[in-house]
Amino acid sequence: MELSKAEMQSAAQAAEQRAPEELRAAEILIRALQAEGVERIWGYPGGAMLHIYDALYKQSTIQHVLVRHEQAAVHAADGYARATGDVGVVMVTSGPGATNAVTGIATAYMDSVPLVIISGQVSTSYIGQDAFQECDTVGITRPIVKHNFLVRDARKMAETVKKAFYIARSGRPGPVLIDIPKDVSFTKVAFDGYPQSVAMRSYNPVRKGHTGQIRKAMQLLLAAKRPYIYTGGGVVRGNASEQLRLLADLLNYPVTSTLMGLGAVAGTDRRFLGMPGMHGTYEANMTMQNCDVLLAVGARFDDRVIGNTKHFTQESAERKVIHIDIDPSSISKRVKVDVPIVGDVKDVLADLAGMIRESAARLDEKALAAWWAQIEQWRARRCLDYDRDNTEVVKPQRVVETLWNLTRDADAYITSDVGQHQMWVAQYYKFSQPRRWINSGGLGTMGVGIPFAMGIKLARPQSEVFCVTGEGSVQMCIQELSTCLQYNTPIKIVALNNRYLGMVRQWQEIEYAGRYSHSYMDALPNFVKLAEAYGHVGMLIERPQDIEPALREARKLKDRTVFMDFRTDPTENVFPMVQAGKGLTEMLMGAEDL
Repeated sequence: MELSKAEMQSAAQAAEQRAPEELRAAEILIRALQAEGVERIWGYPGGAMLHIYDALYKQSTIQHVLVRHEQAAVHAADGYARATGDVGVVMVTSGPGATNAVTGIATAYMDSVPLVIISGQVSTSYIGQDAFQECDTVGITRPIVKHNFLVRDARKMAETVKKAFYIARSGRPGPVLIDIPKDVSFTKVAFDGYPQSVAMRSYNPVRKGHTGQIRKAMQLLLAAKRPYIYTGGGVVRGNASEQLRLLADLLNYPVTSTLMGLGAVAGTDRRFLGMPGMHGTYEANMTMQNCDVLLAVGARFDDRVIGNTKHFTQESAERKVIHIDIDPSSISKRVKVDVPIVGDVKDVLADLAGMIRESAARLDEKALAAWWAQIEQWRARRCLDYDRDNTEVVKPQRVVETLWNLTRDADAYITSDVGQHQMWVAQYYKFSQPRRWINSGGLGTMGVGIPFAMGIKLARPQSEVFCVTGEGSVQMCIQELSTCLQYNTPIKIVALNNRYLGMVRQWQEIEYAGRYSHSYMDALPNFVKLAEAYGHVGMLIERPQDIEPALREARKLKDRTVFMDFRTDPTENVFPMVQAGKGLTEMLMGAEDL
């Protein structure tokens, strides 16, 4: 019988009220994870972790998911954390187990995802001796975690776990690693209960925004003639979608969301202009460049969003920028900010909306109407149009649009790998809720799609989970189809197979005069037979008229993982496109601009 998270925590608290026990540090670790309400761990055992895995074997409240590669363990826990908002937990062994996890840890770090990674380490007397399967895990991971710990004293185990979870989920979320030497995990010490709270002098993230700064932001917003609300992944991670939507309703200002922020406002909302940046819409980019007041919420002004910083700042020198973020280091990092507000975006947006309601100042409705008229002219370019009537070849955009039309009212999650297919999902799938779009934005990690999907499916077994991928990305973690079978995670894989590393090919066409250096996939597997070999269902779709029937059939197979191999147009490119080093208004709109 499975215990609820509340029951697990209650049992852990009851245990704390008893007299101190003599427990091995490995057992204390498991008790601590139970006290944190951990329900699942993704991992792969090895010699340095055997004491911990033995302690895990002796309990029944935490499910361990045995992946086929440590990178996939981190990705699966990452997908789980993004979809649920909980902390994902990973276990890997020392040496190659830890180094295999590095890509997953960096992926989570770049996208501010809360994880706790527990890695085994050689015994303390062997550290620094080049022992079997030894590496400096703390040193290797230091640049890609919020914090990491090396537990040398078994008595510190419970306190360390408490700190790790607190750091991972508070402030700007991120991964935290706990490295545990094998001898420490076997050491027996007195355990008098899991700490109820944690205090760290060196780490106290600010939650409450400065009232004076919020008032300045309100004044700028109400006086704006060409306002714009620019949101990023911080709105999603901060669970601030409701507050953002209320603010947009209150002001009736245009809104854009970055790749990581999609779903914070509904993709069908009239005020939503689409994604900005390198493959953003014409209207989103033109509005970003020409606004006079920009409210940035939980966003980083990264290179894929604003393009060339000199172009962005010089072309609109009169633009005033308000930036709300929980992380002070993100503010004025790439773009000078006029009104910085450090704080939890959910709380700051609520305070800002409250001040606007109470203010005697009124919006400049005439200027706002003229601004919307200009935006509608830009929107009339219909920059996302493509050859919808093509009956000869499968257009990848049509596959994504069809998927959205079929699932728009369903309880569905969409993951993706990285490449052209990722951008087409961002452009053509109109996400209506946050945490439904799970992809790698900051690091751009190929291979995340299937592990993300299976992590979500375990957390949300009644939901539909689709992985949109390419024939290149999918092969980087395709072994996890075996994990899907073992743990009964019936996901649906939508592979847009154009026989190229599509985004590489696109850049080579545009930037390198069509010199397609090593971007053609010359020996692809039969994905249908491969899916069947893993115990799943495979489908081959080669005609446009078969797109919808195939997707409908896959959805009917609720208890099966289905791999749909869509043979798509190999010449299709993602437009609009802002080339590296160019400004937001210097967009390529289509093949005619090449």
